[in-house]
Amino acid sequence: MKISSDIVGRAAGPDQQHIDKRWLMAYNAALGELSDKPHPLFPVCYEWPATQALRESTGLQKINAQLVHAQHDLTIHRPLREEKLFVSGRVVACLQRKPGTLVVFRFETQDDKGEPVSTTHYGMLYRGVVLEGGDRSTASIEDPPRHERDLPLIGNFSVAATTAHVYTECARIWNPIHTDVAYARAAGLSGIILHGTATLAFSVSRILEELSIEVRRVRCRFAGMVPMPGTLAVHASRVGDEILFETRDAKGQAVIERGRIG
Repeated sequence: MKISSDIVGRAAGPDQQHIDKRWLMAYNAALGELSDKPHPLFPVCYEWPATQALRESTGLQKINAQLVHAQHDLTIHRPLREEKLFVSGRVVACLQRKPGTLVVFRFETQDDKGEPVSTTHYGMLYRGVVLEGGDRSTASIEDPPRHERDLPLIGNFSVAATTAHVYTECARIWNPIHTDVAYARAAGLSGIILHGTATLAFSVSRILEELSIEVRRVRCRFAGMVPMPGTLAVHASRVGDEILFETRDAKGQAVIERGRIG
């Protein structure tokens, strides 16, 4: 399987999305929270249709089973509210990595006045896929820096066997690798895995219970897959104007690393 770096520059949108209280509450409910306030990770919901459109237009959807969410960098420009949004997506990088090809999408979301609401760099690793045409990038892709210290445990959260199904419906993000056992096994996995954005959202929620901060940016690398059911441990500490965090599985292995909230 191959990916051509010629897809860099391909664009989709703007895609119109209407954010209402029902969607905001449903997303929070998927995380075990009773609130109508926008969760910091909610942008992944309204970005999903643009994600699908880009995958279809670039041919990446055909090799979707090889995809794992590799890194995420979300910038929140101003608080979200019930409103109409317009999401534009673009392929900004294709880079060869040892495990496969890293493809990065950039999503820019504006309100009906053209003002920025959020910007995301969404990195996907296509396992075992070769890049044709060499590395290509139209944007500076910043890898989160390593943590320079060990982080203390601040708490745990449980992941039920049904968590991915609930998150799928409430977030309106559907990828069969998270809900269809046969599909996941055909992709070489032992079973379905939790969405990377769900693991990140649960982690951010647990951190905000213990450490107060105005969330303007969330970034991390995904270091491991999360089967269900299970329990994950969140390690975090405030350093300057940021909270550094890492999420680990029951064996102490990182599933999210180099996490930063600022």
